[in-house]
Amino acid sequence: MNYRKLGKTNFEVSGIGYGAWGIGGKQWLGGTDDESIGALGRAIELGVNFIDTALAYGDGHSEKLVGRVVRDTGHKILVATKVPPKDRVWPAQPGVGIQRVFPYDYIVRSAEESLRHLGLDAIDLLQLHVWNPEWVDREEWRKAFEDLKRSGKVRAVGVSLSEHDPDSGLSVVRTGLIDAVQVIYNIFDQLPEKQLLPLCQQENVGVLARVPLDEGGLSGHLDEKTKFPPGDFREYYFRGDRKKQVVEHVDALCRDLAGEVNLPEIALRFCLSHPAVSTVIPGMRTKHHAESNAVASDLGPLPPETLTILKRHAWDRNFYS
Repeated sequence: MNYRKLGKTNFEVSGIGYGAWGIGGKQWLGGTDDESIGALGRAIELGVNFIDTALAYGDGHSEKLVGRVVRDTGHKILVATKVPPKDRVWPAQPGVGIQRVFPYDYIVRSAEESLRHLGLDAIDLLQLHVWNPEWVDREEWRKAFEDLKRSGKVRAVGVSLSEHDPDSGLSVVRTGLIDAVQVIYNIFDQLPEKQLLPLCQQENVGVLARVPLDEGGLSGHLDEKTKFPPGDFREYYFRGDRKKQVVEHVDALCRDLAGEVNLPEIALRFCLSHPAVSTVIPGMRTKHHAESNAVASDLGPLPPETLTILKRHAWDRNFYS
């Protein structure tokens, strides 16, 4: 496992981190807590030292599992979590004031609730789970972050940006008040490369690349007959003819790459090839997922000729809407 600096913090984070949305038990279905605990443990054995969870993932269930595993390991593991919007609306909506979404007292209470779930002394990285650039000058989030860091309950702070809108984070990065941003970045969604990633490099702000496998679209296992458990998030994400669309784009990508293609490995290495990216946080619900994903860090960046091919496969669409 290779490690990278997380922005201006003193954290050295594993190139492959652990995205813990899928172990919350409510939106990604079909797994068990025992499998999740096994996957977390195996990932840590393989050098993963960064886990990203959230209070909203299973109403704290993901945080509790993460805390249990982290407390039991002998390794120093960095844990990131997120404050959910008070109005429970994802993504943040234009014109909605911060008092409805992130009032000061609510941010502080949410951080304290996450700490109780995790059972840890401090949260290494606390993020706001949605972000609206209209809030950049508001005192609520600024003071909450400042006070939580001063109290020692939180070590670093950041924001998680809306789906397919990386430019919404430009103004908050420029404030110098956050340590990291979390953004969707993958072969299909290359928008962060235009402005956000260069700015993060310039301002020394860490980048957490989420959804590197496009919710499974770049896993190499999705086809038009793929079924998900009723109520599973992916049933919504890949509804209608979307599986067919994905298969067509993936087939074209694999033809362009030629030869035997390990698609998830290439997808993870694509993210790691950009120097602004601190860590990539795929979901890993089984030990096999942990083992196959961890390898990508050791293999390093993709060669320039491969990246040139992948640039042609950016896909402008939003399956979250």
